[in-house]
Amino acid sequence: MIRYTLICDQDHRFESWFQSSDAFDALAQSGHLACAICGSSDVKRAMMAPSVPAKGNKVDLKTPQSDAETALAKLRADVEANSDDVGLSFAQEARKMHDGDVPERPIHGTAKLEEAKKLIDDGIPVAPLPFMPKRKAN
Repeated sequence: MIRYTLICDQDHRFESWFQSSDAFDALAQSGHLACAICGSSDVKRAMMAPSVPAKGNKVDLKTPQSDAETALAKLRADVEANSDDVGLSFAQEARKMHDGDVPERPIHGTAKLEEAKKLIDDGIPVAPLPFMPKRKAN
């Protein structure tokens, strides 16, 4: 895995991980990259210096480093505090609520792409969250 600092045509800087340099190039050439802040698809690698921490220095990965990371952390906290995590049962729970089989309530969880598409096709409003569930994060 390789981490790149990226920059869009609106001068927003953000970081992302890629499997390799070739993987980044393939995604960039196919137009599958977008700015994490404004959504612009004009994204390039920013000039970077190697990240070599001095002996004994540790990088704090838990504290948000930018306004975007702070907003994302707040969104995660709000979602987790105000909705039920139904895990892999998300599609089934959303369908039961839509059909009136169970009371409606805010939920979040995981669905396969095919399940999410089927929910949308059936008029059941769902949206992806811009973060991984904590149970999948390491």
